[in-house]
Amino acid sequence: MFTSKRLGALAYARVLLRSRQPCSLPQQASLSGSSIKSLQDAFRDPSSPFHIAPGQTGPESPDSPPSLPDPAPSQSSHPTVAGSPAENARAKLISMGYDAGSLWEQGIVWGHHDSFRHVNNAHYLRFIESARMVWLMALGKVLGGEERVKAMLAGQGVSIILKSTNVNFRRPVTFPDTLLIGQRPITSSSRTQFTLNAVLYSYAQQAIVADSDSVLVWYDYDNLRKCDPGDDTWRIMKAASHDGQVEM
Repeated sequence: MFTSKRLGALAYARVLLRSRQPCSLPQQASLSGSSIKSLQDAFRDPSSPFHIAPGQTGPESPDSPPSLPDPAPSQSSHPTVAGSPAENARAKLISMGYDAGSLWEQGIVWGHHDSFRHVNNAHYLRFIESARMVWLMALGKVLGGEERVKAMLAGQGVSIILKSTNVNFRRPVTFPDTLLIGQRPITSSSRTQFTLNAVLYSYAQQAIVADSDSVLVWYDYDNLRKCDPGDDTWRIMKAASHDGQVEM
């Protein structure tokens, strides 16, 4: 009894016989045992039009065209990026000099959309604000541990206050998506303020969708005035401004 593979090959043979294509079978082939053996030999002969290579199947019916070999995979000019979207985003931002210890994931929800069917521009200020406070917590921990973190968040003693901010919108963002936000301080000759640069990276688009610069002032909340936070703080800030990482 023929297997389904052999039946498929027989169907293929019928297609070729109908189209009068030449083959390696003798013209006097009939249903005798020797003719069947010749047909089986033709199936095994790679040069025969009846040949079916191991692992392949014949046409589904006598009228089905023979299957074509799979085309060779094309070589893309863009190399495949390994890793998950989150891993790629994190690696990208760290390579750009953003603090690895305070990267903030911001999930996008349907309610962030406006009538233009993308995330409303005003939401970006909240996203950046949350990321900024995570960065402040990382800085506070380096400056004085958990107690200093709590004090800086509560506006006690010396902490920061926002002077100004801007946002550059590069690409529209839509639900569903997650943004990874990184922060990097930029210091100047001033002893009372610095700029905190932020970048927002989309997991879905694998690209930067917005960036921001916020001017932050060192503020003494006990005496309600701007201040110089001291040499130790500036040493850490200048190091972070150089390599992006908040650390001792």
